[in-house]
Amino acid sequence: MTRYGMVIDVDRCTGCFSCFLACRDEHAGNDHRPVAAAQPPAGQSWIQVQEKERGSFPKVKVSYVAVPCLHCAEAKCMEGATGGAIYRRSDGIVVIDPDKAKGQRAIVSACPYGVIFWNEEKNLPQKCTFCAHLLDSGWKEPRCVEACPTQALVFGDLNDPACELSRLRAARPVEELRPELGSRPLVVFFSLPKRFIAGEIALGDRMEECAVGVKVSLTGGPRPLSTATDNYGDFEFEDLPSDTEYVLTVEKSGYKPHQLRARTGNDLNVGTIVLEPSR
Repeated sequence: MTRYGMVIDVDRCTGCFSCFLACRDEHAGNDHRPVAAAQPPAGQSWIQVQEKERGSFPKVKVSYVAVPCLHCAEAKCMEGATGGAIYRRSDGIVVIDPDKAKGQRAIVSACPYGVIFWNEEKNLPQKCTFCAHLLDSGWKEPRCVEACPTQALVFGDLNDPACELSRLRAARPVEELRPELGSRPLVVFFSLPKRFIAGEIALGDRMEECAVGVKVSLTGGPRPLSTATDNYGDFEFEDLPSDTEYVLTVEKSGYKPHQLRARTGNDLNVGTIVLEPSR
């Protein structure tokens, strides 16, 4: 039996909004009952492209996270619905019935991910359907996946080990959005933005030169990490867990070692660390 799912690779997403535009083209003003009434011309985003800016100048990172309905196996939205207003199909797709859900505004706030919208004109909650009407007519993927120019969105049958989606999930660890909710979503992610620590190394007696190849290590987290400064004297540690205490150590032969403590409550730019000669 088919069980649809999706994986979204954040590293591949460029924030082009092609997925959003394709979704609007398919659903705005177009009635696709029984799975969805027409999306209004404005005010709804059935796939949200969220811009995540992290760090501080000059160490700044920007990631784009595309978030549709996650079609959770433990769908919190169903707890806010009455009279069969939300149901789960045999293929896993969670559908808001456009007739039974009328007037049930509580469904919007029941979703902890904020991906259900209220259609004021139709008095109706609405969300992504994985383009179920297209899948039912023979399509292999939703419009958002078809439109993605970087293949950041991959769709398929989770019960088919030979499909690209299953191969990707087997090759790389997947992540859930807000795993603490226990929602068991069918939409999962690669490379969700995490904390980073970055900075620059300078040599006190050679300030005019870039400090290339200086060893920088990080201890105190799940495992010790080590790197070396690049051609500009910069260093960076990525994909760090939040709220973790680290000790940053900088070492170079002929110079006094330098240590500082850093906590990943935020993304950190520790600035310029100047190493002084040991003699």
